[in-house]
Amino acid sequence: MDSLRSKENLNQFERIFGKTNSHPRLFVAPARINIIGEHVDYLGGIVLPAAINFSVQVLLRPNHSSIYQFHSITYNETIKIEKPFQPHPASPWTDYITGVIVEIEAMGFPVPGFDLLVDGNIPQGSGLSSSAALEVVTGFAISESFGLGIKKETIAVIGQKAENNFVGTKCGIMDQFIIAVGKENDCISLNTETLSYSYHHFDLNDHEFYLINSNVKHNLKDSAYNQRRLECESALGKIQKMFPKFKQLYDVNLSEEELLACGLTPEELKRTHHVTSERERTKQVIFGLEKNQFLEVGNALFATHESLSKNFEVSCDETDFIVSTIKGLGAIGARMIGGGFGGCVLVLDKKDHFAKINEEMKKSYQQKFNLALDFYKFQISDGVKEISI
Repeated sequence: MDSLRSKENLNQFERIFGKTNSHPRLFVAPARINIIGEHVDYLGGIVLPAAINFSVQVLLRPNHSSIYQFHSITYNETIKIEKPFQPHPASPWTDYITGVIVEIEAMGFPVPGFDLLVDGNIPQGSGLSSSAALEVVTGFAISESFGLGIKKETIAVIGQKAENNFVGTKCGIMDQFIIAVGKENDCISLNTETLSYSYHHFDLNDHEFYLINSNVKHNLKDSAYNQRRLECESALGKIQKMFPKFKQLYDVNLSEEELLACGLTPEELKRTHHVTSERERTKQVIFGLEKNQFLEVGNALFATHESLSKNFEVSCDETDFIVSTIKGLGAIGARMIGGGFGGCVLVLDKKDHFAKINEEMKKSYQQKFNLALDFYKFQISDGVKEISI
């Protein structure tokens, strides 16, 4: 978001919470994409995410009381929170902030009262992780404002715990982690079991990644997200009874006969197929990007979408249509990203093909679903940081 909007938010902050001798500080956290490694970040898998230049920003100022006051520009409401903390049924956006306070205090850091204003330009329900960005920017802002010195990697874990424990979505660590440690023009490969990670710089030459928003809204908490996680955990438990060497579903390397002998349900078998096949596609994408073998990368993206749709069953008619139509138009690769059931499709294609795709897709999608499509170009950006105002 631009500096003018940040200054407007500062003025709004002071109108709502008043002026004092101390000024609020401004912190910003990006959205994220994940190129490959979908629905494996809570199963010990390898993922390849990048931070992108949509963002959530917060202005925070200690208020020297035991009261927490949050204002959302998006929802145009101010909420006052006091202990004991409880989820807020009327304004669930506050739970992502409150949950972070709870987790920081669980680490032994008292968090005094503060005033906070939040604004953002990440499309809601698009699968670009606006909730994780809010968790990470809140954790970082609290740590910096109160001198807690919490490392960014730890702030990512705090954000995940807030979402798991307070919000109630059993998400993995990927979103919060890349939003915390992202670096301009780099992706990271993250081992979600060990949290070891490395930066990868890719030169796309005359190719580009971009996003198509299906404008089908989803809410992970109310979707089948938690159900998929339970199915994966159940599958692993059955496999471990016969093959105790496997600590994570992502590591399973068994024949079809061996899997069937474990007594998996049809659903558990399909979930396992997605997770284990995604392991090979991730290797293919990392190798392909490093060697500029973009057709290989694109084939892996299409294969991942097929698996997410048929094996993991987290796609929907709209995103399936986008991927199949764009494939027919000659795009190099595409797949749904995020939790699923709507949101965005990630596309890899040649830069000079964009205008044709844009025009054809908008027309055919409108005719099929009576919905508009939004196309997002983006840059890979830094992770959470403080901005001077």
